[in-house]
Amino acid sequence: MDFLKLSVEDGVGLITIQRPPANALSSALITALNSILDEIDHNPSIRVIVLHGDGRFFSAGADIKEFTEVSSGSEFSKLASLGQQVFERIESYDKPVIAAIHGAALGGGLELAMGCHIRYVAEDAKLGLPELSLGLIPGFGGTQRLPRYVGTAKAAEMLFTSEPISGLEAVEWGLANKAFPVEELLPKTLELAKKIALKSPIALQAAITMLQFSKSDAFHKGIKAEAESFGTVFESADAKEGIQAFIEKRQPTFTGK
Repeated sequence: MDFLKLSVEDGVGLITIQRPPANALSSALITALNSILDEIDHNPSIRVIVLHGDGRFFSAGADIKEFTEVSSGSEFSKLASLGQQVFERIESYDKPVIAAIHGAALGGGLELAMGCHIRYVAEDAKLGLPELSLGLIPGFGGTQRLPRYVGTAKAAEMLFTSEPISGLEAVEWGLANKAFPVEELLPKTLELAKKIALKSPIALQAAITMLQFSKSDAFHKGIKAEAESFGTVFESADAKEGIQAFIEKRQPTFTGK
């Protein structure tokens, strides 16, 4: 729980990710996030959740150094499944969850944000899925959620190029709800959260449940297939090269093996 801080005011639970310098999503942080949701389950005074990052970033992605400690593709698939389960819990959580995104939401950070019901962004924020530049693919639901928000063509462009889009572009593409100057982001997000907190908790829970019916069976099949593919790709020589190149801060050389 050292990675997260929970504060409560006016019916809003503010969860702050605090794992400097980049708020990278380690398995321990994801587990802590799941635990904090357990805590919120038993706190009726919290009606809406806001999730944001301390410091310069929302979250710059998964903890790549942790990947070097994983020894097999099946273990890597289990890591993906952990993230998928917690982010799926957020998307179906019976209290609204709003992401306030500044700095960067990349890789797992964007996948976490996409699990939230609403996304407010700083105008100059960077949102992207750079996994292919490491010889990997997104594994926390990114390949399935991103096309739901931006369409298949734009999702393909973001995935294939690994290039992020700005907060303003994210609104234009349908990935985020509204964009603000960074100094206005958290106040505007909390303002929205407090407005939603005045609604009936029973009605909010019902509305969230109804939104889940918009998911097709293909989404749930795709999530499972993504985790399996995540592990398969991890075992490639290209993935090993991409991860090592990231750690060494150099351009990877991929061979297709």
